[in-house]
Amino acid sequence: MCELFDIVVIGGGTAGVVAALQTARAGMRTLLVEKNALPGGTMTAGGIAFPGLFYAWRHQVIAGIGWELVTEATAESGMPLPDFSTQIGMKNHSKYQVRLNPVVYSALCDEKMIAAGVNILYHTMVAEVKVVSGIVELRLCTREGLCTVHARRVIDCTGDASVCSLAGYEVIHPAECQPATLCCCLSGYDYNQLDENGLRSAIDRAVAAGELRYTDLGWNKNGSALQFIRKNGDNANHIFPTLPPHTAAGRSALEIEARRSLLRAWRFLRKQPGMEKLTIGFGAFECGVRESAVIRGETTVTANDYISGRKYPDALCNSFYPIDLHEDSHGVVPKPLEEGTVPQVPFGALVPHGSEYFLAAGRCISSDRLANSALRVQATSMATAQAAGAAAVASIQSEKAVYLTPLRKIRDILRKHGAILPENAETHQ
Repeated sequence: MCELFDIVVIGGGTAGVVAALQTARAGMRTLLVEKNALPGGTMTAGGIAFPGLFYAWRHQVIAGIGWELVTEATAESGMPLPDFSTQIGMKNHSKYQVRLNPVVYSALCDEKMIAAGVNILYHTMVAEVKVVSGIVELRLCTREGLCTVHARRVIDCTGDASVCSLAGYEVIHPAECQPATLCCCLSGYDYNQLDENGLRSAIDRAVAAGELRYTDLGWNKNGSALQFIRKNGDNANHIFPTLPPHTAAGRSALEIEARRSLLRAWRFLRKQPGMEKLTIGFGAFECGVRESAVIRGETTVTANDYISGRKYPDALCNSFYPIDLHEDSHGVVPKPLEEGTVPQVPFGALVPHGSEYFLAAGRCISSDRLANSALRVQATSMATAQAAGAAAVASIQSEKAVYLTPLRKIRDILRKHGAILPENAETHQ
């Protein structure tokens, strides 16, 4: 394979599917490259199948292609949408995340991409990136060996900014990353019939004996928690990276430790009164990684920018989620936004500094740690992906370098495909 594509999207997860659909529906010959066997990323392979937040203060602030996928997947599964009319402030924000069936969602993503004409390569990763005479040359590692494809524009949706890094752009890796989570589905017990005090005592004894860690069953590293049991294994443990999680060695170590954690929890829980018939009906086959890398963009969104709802002249989409930094001591204490605040994502946060051919979307967009802890979530990742897809299309159509792409053309594409633009976007064309 030595084909020329208009746009190649690397990573077929939460962001990548949306970016590929946007570019293909806008008439671009598109290739999606994904390392796993299915699309959807953390929502499918990672089992975190509850994207949010699409609504802020009872009003929808993120729509477009991501919202189309989410609502059609819920309809296919017979799963209800949250009642957004009851949304008051950010209290109980998780209540307004949309529950999905990950199997249905992955199949729907395939169907949508095939209908749009997206070329799809699963089981494939990028080995080398270079630009030759204004065309990006991508060396791909497939199951049958190495091959080369060419692209006029590339969108990095890997979550780790790995393609931008290979292309030579500055990528920032935190000295210490947030813990990951391995999701599963526990059953075979009735939580309301369990002795909570007895369980806590048993957990304390098991931890003291070295048979268990507190974070095998919750987010608090320093005390017993029943979160993993109460939530039936759903997004309720913490797995701490020992090596940088953007590397193969680091991710391997993280995944191995995640399964060790699950095995420790399994062995412990089956011995507890009322949990003798414990079963695991589903286990995600990869960790949900919260943090690994961000690009150094034309604009970096800071925590103050995010919390204040800073209005950017080049804003392309909204975001809505509390600051959500998972820590190693007390788990996570979300910091809600003030009434009426709707943060924005500027075009510059999607563009590696000085980029002519590359964009980034999803959790690796240019932001500081605190801002990124909110921007990384799935609804925002979908919104930034559609924005990046529209920008790649507009860059080609206008024959401009990515960083010089006219905002008007990007916004016109986004409007056409159902996205919600920030309230001030119309006055900054």
